[in-house]
Order: sequence, then C-alpha cells, then structure tokens
Amino acid sequence: MISIHDERIQKYLTPYKYTRPVLTGSGIKGAFDEQAVDIPFVFWHDGLYHMLYTGFDGTGYQSALAVSDDLLNWKHKGMVLTRDLDSGRWDGIGGAATWMIKESDSLWDIPKLKKVDGKYWLVYHSYPGMGYEDGPAQIGLAWCEDEELLDWHRLDEPVFSWKDGEEWEAGGLYKACVIEHEGLWYMFYNAKNREARWTEQTGLATSRDLLHWERCRENPVLRVTEGAWDERFVSDPYVVRDGDMWINFYFGLGPGHAQEGLALSTDLIHWEKADSPILTHGKPGELDCTHAHKPSMLYADGRLYHFYCGTRPWQEGDPAKIYQEFRTLCVASDQPFTQGEHMHRETLKNVTFEEG
Repeated sequence: MISIHDERIQKYLTPYKYTRPVLTGSGIKGAFDEQAVDIPFVFWHDGLYHMLYTGFDGTGYQSALAVSDDLLNWKHKGMVLTRDLDSGRWDGIGGAATWMIKESDSLWDIPKLKKVDGKYWLVYHSYPGMGYEDGPAQIGLAWCEDEELLDWHRLDEPVFSWKDGEEWEAGGLYKACVIEHEGLWYMFYNAKNREARWTEQTGLATSRDLLHWERCRENPVLRVTEGAWDERFVSDPYVVRDGDMWINFYFGLGPGHAQEGLALSTDLIHWEKADSPILTHGKPGELDCTHAHKPSMLYADGRLYHFYCGTRPWQEGDPAKIYQEFRTLCVASDQPFTQGEHMHRETLKNVTFEEG
C-alpha cells in the first residue's frame, strides 16, 4: 500500500471541486438521458473539448457526445450509440460507451483520438435485459471515419465476454479502457461475480489486433482489500502513463460510499494501491455526498482536471431523477476554481447541434 501522503502521488490529487454539475440528465420524457448521465470520457477533437458519456432512460444505456470550450460548460452534440430493439443484436438495448483509443497514454498530453486502420475506435458494454444494468454485460467495439464522430458502426459480435471467463467475472463486464504499449493492446476491464451482494474487481486482457483477447494469468490484477474503503469494488479503470510509471485511476466502494482511488505500476500487471481515496465523497447535500466515482483525467493549461460521476439524494428542482437519486457529471482539479469559474456562463452560442 502507498500512503496517501506519499510524495509520489501528490501531483495526481485533485481536492478542489467545482460546485456545479458540468452535465446533468435532461428529465425530458423519452430522452436518452431522461433519468441520469454517467461515465465521462473527456478528450480534445476538432478545436473543442469533447465528452463521451452515457444516458439512462429507464430502459437501458445509450451514449452521446457533448462539447465545451472551457471544460466547465458543456453542450450536447449528438448521439453515438442508440437503441434498436428490433435488430435482434446482442447490444440492441443500447450501449454504454466508456473509452476511445487515444494517440498518447501520457497523463500530461491532451487526450486526442488515434486512428487505427484509418478508423476511430470506441469501447462499450451492453446488457442483455431492459432496465438498470439487467443481466451480465459484454464488451464491444465500434468504429467511425466521420470527423464529426457521430456516425458509428458497431461490430456484429462482442469482442470480450464473461462467458469464457472465471468465476470472479461471471456476473458480467463493465467499463473497459484500452491502451497500446510496445506493440501490444492492453484492455483493463471491470467485472463482477454472481453473488447477490457482488464484488467488482479489475482484470487485464491483451491483444495484437483489438479483436482477439487473452486474459492475464494473474487476474484480477487490481483486487478489493478486505476491511478497507474499497472492500467491495475496485472498478472503472482509467490507465495513463507518467514517464516509466503507470497510473490507474479507479473507484472503490466500501461501506456506503464509492470514492476515487489510485494505483501505481511499472509493468501494467502488478499494482500498488494508495491506502485511502484520492477523491472522497462530499458533505451532506453536495453533488457527490453519496458517491464520487468513475474517473476521466485531462491535463490542460497547467491544470489537472478530474471528471467523475457524482450522486446525492434527489432534491426538489433537480432536473433528473433515478431511484430517488440525482446522478450527474462533476469535475475536480488540483487547483482551486476562481469565483468567476464557479459562476455559470453561456458558451458555444454560435454552435448548433442536434437536440438530445
């Protein structure tokens, strides 16, 4: 274990939280994000910051893009993965997009998308049943040649499944991230077991072609710690590099709250976890007083941004509600936000996209 006070990890800490949500569910009946938004992934493309995110409407997840010019105020751009119940496909209920393949895995490089075989690629997972995360999910890939990033084509079958996995992942697969290192693709993925009060841990698989994956023999490579703050979940990996060190930002769940954690590795297989959360849940009434989880990191203009999903009990006036909870997208930083930044302003006034 690494002490939360260890000097090696101080530059990765983001204790200053923006007091407003950066993106919320719409609350609009029938909209893809009627009840909630979730799972941010932030990058730079075509002159604007983009956020890949999912929405929940009571039936399942669908995924979209939002854009921003300041990383604080975001506007919906368009849908990425939608529902097609009549297709008969394994992912017809919809997909939760979690990651796009990037040019660089360095934490200190602005995330930009990388083409592989002339295409952009995203990673998603899909559940077999209607409702909230109903049944064991599998992982798929989709590709796009459109520079607007709105015309995505899903592969016909999952590229990674719980069906040929081990007991610790037999309950289904969640968020995955994919990086390339020395000619090999590494996919870190979150999976759960079949217990009623299940455990989630992080596994690793490798591939030469993005299509055929081999599980690491030492799976799960990032495990829960009995009696610790992450004793039930070690989930939603976001793996980046800092020189010769690999950093895994993840979320852990213990008694009552999900919070953000961190682990370090020199070989992508053996990881040393910080002994305490690096981003804790908030105080009563704050946006993340129940959970602060599902990280996406971006360094820009000398500041480290930590995007995540925050939840708290629903309050009168909140735009969306899922199971009496307000689930929204938030951001924290390694530097305080100024008073002006905390005040909402309208941006992207001259940019028009489809309505979500």
